[in-house]
Amino acid sequence: MPTIQWYPGHISKAERQLKEQLNRVDVVLEVLDARIPLASHHPQIPQWIGQKPRILVINRVDMIPESVRQQWLSWFTHNNETPYFTNAKQGTGVKAILKAAQQTGVAMNERRRDRGMRPRPVRAVVIGMPNVGKSALINRLLGRKIVESARRAGVTRQLRWVRISEAIELLDSPGVIPGKLENQKDAAKLAICEDIGEAAYDNQEMAAILVDLLVELNFEQILPSRYQIDPLDMSGEEYVHALGYERYQGDLERAALQLLNDFRKGFMGAIPLEFPPDVKA
Repeated sequence: MPTIQWYPGHISKAERQLKEQLNRVDVVLEVLDARIPLASHHPQIPQWIGQKPRILVINRVDMIPESVRQQWLSWFTHNNETPYFTNAKQGTGVKAILKAAQQTGVAMNERRRDRGMRPRPVRAVVIGMPNVGKSALINRLLGRKIVESARRAGVTRQLRWVRISEAIELLDSPGVIPGKLENQKDAAKLAICEDIGEAAYDNQEMAAILVDLLVELNFEQILPSRYQIDPLDMSGEEYVHALGYERYQGDLERAALQLLNDFRKGFMGAIPLEFPPDVKA
């Protein structure tokens, strides 16, 4: 497993600013990638937010099968979590999140009234790893494009408050990532799903790990049907070489990017890279 570390200066700065702003926040929207809900969870977020209400958003639900969504729903529910599944790009599931955030505001303003204070909009923050769909979610919550969104890590660079309605104000924050990625298998999943900056990894190594993961998770049949090369009698690294020499005149980088982009854009189909613990593919 290659070593992947990525902690650019803008993320370090944003993390410091985010911690300062969290005191002003009433509710936290944590956004995870549906293909890798565990690997895309920042382990320090529970510590940062303490007892604040948290709305768990599992984005890119269109990129996993419905059966896997049901498995994650059962697993999170069993662990006393209420997951909200969204496709922020298309707007699916966003209204339920808005309603949940507004409910938090009702409870907050009841407490303010009890203390003789005037009601105010609920203040929410959107937190998550880079490129999990935070900006796309905010644009859907607003009903218009106000923050830049793109299919790469590191687009949002600064914190900013935006008003959704008279009832909700939202803090958009850059993606946050641990200063050190302890679990390198999870780091590779982040790289494959493009939830980490491309400077942190080698495309050929990640493509090889993707092939190995597809075999491990019983999705290997996708590869021969798409590329006419069976992965079962070779390693992921050998597969990238075989694809490069068979299709691209030995250009291994082109072969690696083909594999990664076909997965990232959904051309291979709806494929999760994680299942709930104790649930097999």
